[in-house]
Amino acid sequence: MIWNETKECMSRDEIHNMQGARLRKTVSRVYHNVEFYRKKMQALGLEPGDIKGLEDLNKLPFTTKQDLRDNYPFGLFAVPQSQVVRVHASSGTTGKATVVGYTRRDIEIWQECVTRVLAMTGIGVHDNIQVAYGYGLFTGGLGLHYGAENLGATVIPMSTGNTKRLITMMEDFKATAIACTPSYLLHIAETLEEEGKLDKVNLKVAICGAEPWTENMRKEIEGKLNLRAYDIYGLSEILGPGVAADCDAHKGLHVYEDHFIPEIINPDTLEPCKDGEVGELVFTTITKEALPLFRYRTKDLTSITYDPCECGRTLARISRFKGRSDDMLIIRGVNVFPSQVEAALLEIGETSPHYILIVDRINNLDVLEIQVEVEERFFSDEIKSLERLTKKISNLLQAALGLAVKVKLVEPKTIARSQGKASRVIDRRKLI
Repeated sequence: MIWNETKECMSRDEIHNMQGARLRKTVSRVYHNVEFYRKKMQALGLEPGDIKGLEDLNKLPFTTKQDLRDNYPFGLFAVPQSQVVRVHASSGTTGKATVVGYTRRDIEIWQECVTRVLAMTGIGVHDNIQVAYGYGLFTGGLGLHYGAENLGATVIPMSTGNTKRLITMMEDFKATAIACTPSYLLHIAETLEEEGKLDKVNLKVAICGAEPWTENMRKEIEGKLNLRAYDIYGLSEILGPGVAADCDAHKGLHVYEDHFIPEIINPDTLEPCKDGEVGELVFTTITKEALPLFRYRTKDLTSITYDPCECGRTLARISRFKGRSDDMLIIRGVNVFPSQVEAALLEIGETSPHYILIVDRINNLDVLEIQVEVEERFFSDEIKSLERLTKKISNLLQAALGLAVKVKLVEPKTIARSQGKASRVIDRRKLI
């Protein structure tokens, strides 16, 4: 057995005792090795001995992405450079890149977490898994790659960039599993359908992540490709993919609490949320060596429950993400998330899961237009059928969002496809 499965079924007391002991050790090591945190703690009047267990977690300072940028590139590392065996980084498209480092032990823990995810989905040594996340500085590709190898599966390291070649390799190498973003997997399904190859592939499992997606989108993927789709979650600052994932029950993502302490806070007041209440997800790492982080604000919006899952695991579960606090649009005082639009659209059989939100400001009034791809037949039928569908979608979206929106139906392939994270929003107000 590659890992100790009892870690996933411990009692809450056992989990808390493990987390408390590892938290105390981490706080002491970070205080003495990371000047940034030492100064933060001293400013709060804290010493390592003040953190005795989980009950003292809220005494520690929050950490943000900006803190990593301010200490670029290696200012938050807690080990000498000689012990860092790998670095990853964000693209830096919204500012300076955030750099993360890994010791050899960090890499081993990462492999273990991804291995646990893959095993939970039923992938084993006889599977061929096609990794279609980006490789390089992005953590997705290498994270899934080494986890799958650790499990003993055969890895097909496709990355992204050439869908037709990916499909050829999928067919020739008889891939039984694939790891990629859910939006890219739908694009792959479309291409397979166009080429008449849906019945020629052997996929049985998909590991999807790196962007929020809905339960309806999961069902859409499973229906098109006749496989089981699972949600994997992670972020490079905390580890990479493998921080949490869902099981066959699909009733929340299990967080690997032996390595990460999750919290849900109100993003405005920074106060803790009640179990089941939606707020911002915060993580404290308790086994990472190179880049341990206290109370890192992910900006991801979700809720948490500690009730045992029907699968038997007792790990905390976070719900599917509603979105990100920094992705939320405020339209005439109403909070709008792309995931709300997606969930509503997938209730309508005539639409595809490809859409884009365009926000503009006209005569000092915010206006939201939602462009949605629909089947070709609506553009060849009478104009009345297109008008009826537009009205139907408009009414459904208004009920879901609590906001009147302009709906524009467009032909298939009108909206650009993404091989990585899907871009769902164009906010023109920022350009004014």
